[in-house]
Amino acid sequence: MSTPASEPVALRLIDREFLIACAPEEREGLLEAAGFLDRKMRELRANAKAPSFERLAVLAAISVAHEFLGLRKQHESREQRLSDGLATLQRKLDDAFEHEVPRR
Repeated sequence: MSTPASEPVALRLIDREFLIACAPEEREGLLEAAGFLDRKMRELRANAKAPSFERLAVLAAISVAHEFLGLRKQHESREQRLSDGLATLQRKLDDAFEHEVPRR
């Protein structure tokens, strides 16, 4: 079994560059994610007193994880409401077909 070819991608976070290997089809998403993280770290740096790169990285990771978990909860809640609504519609359809009078 062969693994997909990966290529190095240069990502900049604040003033540091990181080379990360990824599949060609993941390149754009990885660059977008790095840009998002860079903006988050710069935002945190602007509101902190001389934070280290590592501290900024941890704070950004916590912030992004918190945002992600909040969005996941919203998604799960919407999914549950949709599932409940579909179940209600299915019951109504089943009831309607049970009480349908045959046509002649």
